Amino acid sequence: MPIRLIARLPPVTQRHLSDLRGATRLAADVTLGLADLVEAMHERIATLPGTPQDGRMTGILGITGLVYKSIRGVTRVVGGSLDGLLKAVSQLTPMLQPTGAPVSREREAVLATLNGVFGDHLEASANPLATPMSLRHEGRALALDAASLQAAMPGATGRLVLLVHGLCMNDLQWQREGHDHGAMLARELGFTPVYLRYNSGRAVHRNGAELAGLIDALLTAWPVPLQRVLLMGHSMGGLLLRSALQQGSQAGHAWPARVDELVFLGTPHHGSPLERAGYGVDILLGAAPYAAPLARLGKARSAGIMDLRHGNLLPPRHAANGRLMPPASVPLPALITCYAIAAQMGDRAAALKGRVLGDGLVPVASALGRHVQPTRTLAFAPEHQAVLQGMNHMELLSRPEAAEQLLSWLR
Repeated sequence: MPIRLIARLPPVTQRHLSDLRGATRLAADVTLGLADLVEAMHERIATLPGTPQDGRMTGILGITGLVYKSIRGVTRVVGGSLDGLLKAVSQLTPMLQPTGAPVSREREAVLATLNGVFGDHLEASANPLATPMSLRHEGRALALDAASLQAAMPGATGRLVLLVHGLCMNDLQWQREGHDHGAMLARELGFTPVYLRYNSGRAVHRNGAELAGLIDALLTAWPVPLQRVLLMGHSMGGLLLRSALQQGSQAGHAWPARVDELVFLGTPHHGSPLERAGYGVDILLGAAPYAAPLARLGKARSAGIMDLRHGNLLPPRHAANGRLMPPASVPLPALITCYAIAAQMGDRAAALKGRVLGDGLVPVASALGRHVQPTRTLAFAPEHQAVLQGMNHMELLSRPEAAEQLLSWLR
């Protein structure tokens, strides 16, 4: 390769190599999973009633079994070799990594999506693409001690707002179409915004437990006396906050008593039909003889996505006979002022359709905590609920109507 062409290549960084390692390992995992899937379908078809069961079929199955075994073996060898090579190279490249390199929002968005869909698998397989949970300010992770917080946020005020993003998103995506609720609250009401970044494919209760510990450390180390603490969650982020509050209280943490307000933007308190639709596909595929192995594809959804089926907040419960019990009902925290904003697409003329479809992902009733069983309905005060018209799930982050509603409550 000519020298001048090499000079044009972007510098190799540990971050790039880590991404490549993670992608290589995920590709190998997917290949192994597909080999298992195709082999299962092959065997399923061969053993259906009416299929000739003679020596020829047995021989074919034996040959195909060797083929699938070879695919798995080659994939493991190649994948392991590439991972080892990239790991070794990454250890030799610290001096090549540029300092102060700009953050690529596109890369962060892709990683957030991968974590939302495969996050529990990425974590379980120690894949470098798995996103660790962190509290952040202006796109940078915060060290949770008073001196570090003072250095990172020299203008920190006694008003703190913690913003928690939703499924397949990250902290940078609170900024949408030139607007950021955290920046607006800083500008208009003197809050200091801190943002959470997390692996949204993990189970909600696992993220909630870890978040409870981070909030405890953040409030303990806050560099100035706290006067007001506001928590805000968009979509799944609201479930995480409720889970953290419940688990923090159960663990005897002091911080839940220091929270003043809790705001939910399009949070599926009682689940999302999007995940339920995926569950329905599992059932239908499992009922079809030829397609039964394809039901495994539905189970590729992460634990975080499956928790959206009913808005799960806490670890699963099992009866004495081992059967899974319905998720526990968790009320709103009694001493915190809670607000909920729902959105519905379309206009008032299609009110019923709009309530059912909601913002395209979350129905209005779920976003407002309403349930057919009165004991499971969340007790939002009527004046602390709002339904915004002609708006979808993501527009809750950017539309002026949402910002104005927040300011009217929080002023």
